[in-house]
Amino acid sequence: MQVFLTLVFLLGVFTLQSHTQQNEITADNGIIRVKLDLTRGGAISYISLSGNDRNLINIHDEGRYIQQSYYAGKSLDRKHEGQSPGWSPWPWNPIQVGDAFGNRAKIIDHRQYGDTLYVKCTPMQWDMNNKPAEAVMEQWTILRGNVLEVHNKITCFRTDSIYGDGFIRDQELPAVYPISSLKNLYCYMGKRPFSHDSLSLLPVVKLSSGFWGRYDNLSEHWMAFVDNNEFGIGVYNPQCHRFLAGLFGDAGEEATDASTCYIAPVSKVALSKNAVFSYNYFIILGAIDDIRKQIYELHNN
Repeated sequence: MQVFLTLVFLLGVFTLQSHTQQNEITADNGIIRVKLDLTRGGAISYISLSGNDRNLINIHDEGRYIQQSYYAGKSLDRKHEGQSPGWSPWPWNPIQVGDAFGNRAKIIDHRQYGDTLYVKCTPMQWDMNNKPAEAVMEQWTILRGNVLEVHNKITCFRTDSIYGDGFIRDQELPAVYPISSLKNLYCYMGKRPFSHDSLSLLPVVKLSSGFWGRYDNLSEHWMAFVDNNEFGIGVYNPQCHRFLAGLFGDAGEEATDASTCYIAPVSKVALSKNAVFSYNYFIILGAIDDIRKQIYELHNN
């Protein structure tokens, strides 16, 4: 955490010019390459091995990517105001990329200092047509070897009176959409965490069954989707022991295809109308054994 705070301080000290005409910012540390899409709120749109052009993140629509998404208030039917019929009733739901109609979040600021990327945006309300949310999202993304350390923050300033306040809701911390070619789901479900106990290879729940798979008491706080060679992406949030995960569509597809995998660490949080909420998470790229090794190192530091 001290290193993270130091990098944030450096971002404040060095005045770096933001080029608003850029569509993305990229960092490549010789191990992994990462891209943030500046036309979609600066969400993580691309992760690959350095020197490899295969994107392991699904970007089929504005609901995918690796992005911030939050829920507050009660679910409302606002179809008479242009709410998407497919997402009604729905709560206040600012998301980083854009809305269900394809309107995109706007970048307020972006900066880069070495392997640290910073973005700030005005998110969109997912269910509504071109309605910016009364909030600001910030994201710091730091490359460390084959690990992405990400710090997310939302600052709310809602003036509405329709959703209510103080509702406790499950929050995706964050929402991660690996490509569906990474079709094998691993985690640790035993009672001896961080002891190198045996992993579980889980049957993957399809969203067509009614909802994503729900997983409780994941005591090592991570899940990973990998291919048949056991290479893929792990998602680690040390604050979360509950996860959602599953598959939409068919296994075997790539970054721009409709089918996708999904992982979200989940925690119950009440976002008030003037809430400021932040959290850290980690994305690890590699073989399943290396993913777990890196998580152990993060846990012990």
